[in-house]
Amino acid sequence: MPGKLGKTAWHTPTLSAASHELDPYLPASGNLGYRVSRYDLDLIYKVNSNRLSGTVTVTASSYQHLDRFSLDLASGMRVERVTVNGRRARYTHRSGKLTITPGTAIPTGGALMVEVRYGGSPRPIRTTWGTVGWEELEDGSLCANQPNGAHSWFPCDDHPEAKAPFRIEITTDSPYYALANGRLISKRRRAAQTTWVYEQVEPMATYLAAIQIGQYERRTMSDGPVPVHALVPPQLNSEFDVSFGRQPQMVSAFTEMFGPYPFPEYTSLITEDELEIPLESQGFSTFGANHCDGTRDHERLVAHELAHQWFGNSVTAARWRDIWLHEGFACYAEWLWSQHSGGKSADEWARHYYAKLAASPVRTPLADPGAPEMFEDWVYKRGAMTLHALRLRIGDGDFFALIRRWTEKYAYRCVTTEDFIALASTFTKAPLGDIWQDWLFTPALPPFPSMR
Repeated sequence: MPGKLGKTAWHTPTLSAASHELDPYLPASGNLGYRVSRYDLDLIYKVNSNRLSGTVTVTASSYQHLDRFSLDLASGMRVERVTVNGRRARYTHRSGKLTITPGTAIPTGGALMVEVRYGGSPRPIRTTWGTVGWEELEDGSLCANQPNGAHSWFPCDDHPEAKAPFRIEITTDSPYYALANGRLISKRRRAAQTTWVYEQVEPMATYLAAIQIGQYERRTMSDGPVPVHALVPPQLNSEFDVSFGRQPQMVSAFTEMFGPYPFPEYTSLITEDELEIPLESQGFSTFGANHCDGTRDHERLVAHELAHQWFGNSVTAARWRDIWLHEGFACYAEWLWSQHSGGKSADEWARHYYAKLAASPVRTPLADPGAPEMFEDWVYKRGAMTLHALRLRIGDGDFFALIRRWTEKYAYRCVTTEDFIALASTFTKAPLGDIWQDWLFTPALPPFPSMR
């Protein structure tokens, strides 16, 4: 285990590259020609009718001459008005694309302020990986956007590299708690409705943006250096104390291992509904009632979602092919927490899952698993095994120093596998090429790693 960290300067939010390419795994998501610098969402949601309406303002700059440009927005949402830099603009809306023609072309390097007034009944989008996006609950709603469901409920550049700060204002029925990304900066009740305003200062990928609405009680689990909160249905309070009670210790342990927690606070939310899997969002995670059963049987998932705040939410893969940089790291965090909390060691878990990987050979490399495979369990486990192999090669001191440098150097930015390989090479004189070739670029499972 790594030693304690000294004081570290707070990171300054850094936007990603000025432009980006479309992702071959999701070629229909994302847009070219401009770079978003901010989203402002001003929304109203009626729970009983599942009706969402409002205005979204997208602030951006062009990196090429634009006679027209597009945003992603699900066809089920109805656009009422579009303005560009304060002037009405023509638009078409079909096949999930809102294509906008401004009255005056935007020059290269020009400023864009696009205001979209729209409304409708948001529905999840069907994808290769199931449905993603806005979902109704029995009494409320949630957003499960990964990888490209954000445009089910707001117009955006739905691409993981297109990170930007957000302001989210959501007005909903007063009995309900509305949670969104960032700090809650104001809350005002008027008649039967309450308006919640959140500021997400650190740049965020659209798939991590979320509004979760339900009848929850807010609890503070820790008001230490990293405040830890929870939103829990009242009837699950006692079960929550057991299933999620060790989250403050988990935050402390991961801060020591991975570096400073990258956001102002952390919240776990438990829905009254059962969920197949938990969901990570920037600054909080969402779990189903089935994950809050009064046991610690699901604590590995609690660790996994928390670890995503570093790996995926702050440090974000620029390409979906590099999903192991999210899921492999979060899976390895499960094993690290197990060892830290007195359970099986990381090496024991590595041997356990190595046997499972050996029993189910795959035909694609971890560094490019293919779109249909990118959320398969083998990607998670082989990603964690890759990190374990690296740790055994370079030793605990250099390994954890590398991880802390990774989260510091690329905080709030986007990365690739090549970035990690390059950074790792600076933490050891030992050759690492065989590790990357065997674990990342060759489909066949190599022998279980050993120390050198």
